[in-house]
Amino acid sequence: MPISLVFYKGYTVTVSAKPARDVLATIARLFVYPVKSCAGIEVQEAVLTEMGLDLDRAWMVVDAAGEFVTQRELPRLALVRPQFKSSELILRAPGMLALHLSVDVVEQPVRVRVWDDEVPAFDMGDVAAQWFTDFLALGDSGSPAQNADKYRLVRFDPDYRRLSSLKWTDGVEAENQFSDGFPLLVLGDASLAELNTRLVAAGHEAVGIERFRPNIVLSGLQAHDEDRLASFDIDAVEGPVQLKPVKPCPRCPIPNIDPLTASSSPAVGDTLQGYRQDARVNGAVTFGMNAIALDGVGRLLRVGQPVAGDFSFE
Repeated sequence: MPISLVFYKGYTVTVSAKPARDVLATIARLFVYPVKSCAGIEVQEAVLTEMGLDLDRAWMVVDAAGEFVTQRELPRLALVRPQFKSSELILRAPGMLALHLSVDVVEQPVRVRVWDDEVPAFDMGDVAAQWFTDFLALGDSGSPAQNADKYRLVRFDPDYRRLSSLKWTDGVEAENQFSDGFPLLVLGDASLAELNTRLVAAGHEAVGIERFRPNIVLSGLQAHDEDRLASFDIDAVEGPVQLKPVKPCPRCPIPNIDPLTASSSPAVGDTLQGYRQDARVNGAVTFGMNAIALDGVGRLLRVGQPVAGDFSFE
């Protein structure tokens, strides 16, 4: 709103008052998940690309038919821990020698399926395929299962444009790689704190935010404020970044899986069922918001950067 200031000698200067923002927050944590459904990497900074944080969900495990697999069917994927070192992606898992993959090298072009999308990709070769097949064939006893399925590791084709649902993005063409449908997932740490309060009150142990696989964790919000944000701005070093939450994230059984042990129990899902059914997605249980970038692609997000946002009152 313009404000007129009258100075001596009759001069008047009109300035614009900066509107107050509904919420002020901070980037508390950043996570990248190089291989879909495997463990994430917590980072202090990450480049925002057209498809989310750099190298997020760039790789994926598929079965012999080229269909994607996740912790939903194979909880042991949670135990695969990636690491970037120089130009390598290094994968480690219990009982396995480390698998070293060049970030910039791929092999045979293939077609794979993730949800309803058939997309081009690149097979990462027989060594990677055998590594995942061997590890995922191991049972809880550490012994190979009989008639184990065969799995392969693939890399997303960066020249292909896999778009998020235009219905939810209001027509904005937001790209993503092998994520479930949107390039970013945003979660407030206050939302996790509320869930943990309910879990502990019911006699369960508190859980870590890693179960929910967010890319950006915000501190300074009230519980589930992220659900109501129309957009929010991040004060990045190179310039502003604007993100828009577009769809509540429906939750499957993956948050029930302990990322340290790959064991599953229903406590998390059952607790969320009691208070997080969301009419915007036909009553599904939601936790966190899928988001897209409106501005700032190519800029660096860092832990500690200030965030300001406004609520949507639609």
